[in-house]
Amino acid sequence: MAKTWFEWHDLYNTEPKLQQRLQIVREYIWNAIDASPPGKIRVVSLCAGDGRDLLGTLASHPRKNDVYGRLVELNPQLADRGKASVESAGLSNQLEFINGDASNSSNYIGVAPADIVIVCGIFGNLADEAELRRLIGNLPLLAKKGSFALWTRGHSDGVAYSDTVRRVFQEKEFEEVNFQLTLTGDMGVGVHRYLGEGLPLAENQQLFEFSGVPDKYRSVSIAAN
Repeated sequence: MAKTWFEWHDLYNTEPKLQQRLQIVREYIWNAIDASPPGKIRVVSLCAGDGRDLLGTLASHPRKNDVYGRLVELNPQLADRGKASVESAGLSNQLEFINGDASNSSNYIGVAPADIVIVCGIFGNLADEAELRRLIGNLPLLAKKGSFALWTRGHSDGVAYSDTVRRVFQEKEFEEVNFQLTLTGDMGVGVHRYLGEGLPLAENQQLFEFSGVPDKYRSVSIAAN
C-alpha cells in the first residue's frame, strides 16, 4: 500500500496495469504532437507526477524541440524528480516544472491556451460526477480550438467509469479522437479534441478539487485513476 503519491508512482516499476496505461498515454501524446500544426506546440500537464508520460514521449519524438510547456505537481519529491528529468533531457529551456497546486488557474498563466492538455490520473480522484463536470467544463480555460485533451480513468466494482467521462467530454464541446482500454480491461485512456473557442483564464480560480489519497490503491487492485 502506497502511503504517499511519491511511493504510488514507484508502482509503475511493478504494476502491469500502470505500465500498460502509461504506454497508451505516451502513444496518444505522440499522436497529438504529430497532429499539431507546424511551429511551437504548447503543453500543460495537471497533477503531472514526475512527468514520465510527456518526457518519455519526447525522448524519441522528432518534434521534441517544438514542444514548450508547464507541468504542475503538488508533491515536492515528484516535482524535484521531474525537474531533474527535464534538465537531464536538455529541455530546461522548453519545459517548466512547477511544484504547486494543479487546481489553481494561476499556475497556467503564461502558457495557456495550450495545444495539448494532459489530465491523466485525476478523474478517479474527484469526489463525484459533478466535480468531473466541473473540471472538464473548465478545460476550455486551458485549451483553444483544436487542442487535444488526454485523460485516464479506471473501472472498479464492475462500473465502467470511463463511459461517463466520454459522455461528459462530448457534452462539453469535445469530440473523441481515440479511446482504448488496457489489456486488463479496467483502465481507460482517451484523447478528445476541443471544438469550442476557449475561455479567458483568470487568476486564482479553482478548476477542480482533488480528493484522492494514495493509500486507497493496492498492488492487487489499482484501477481508480
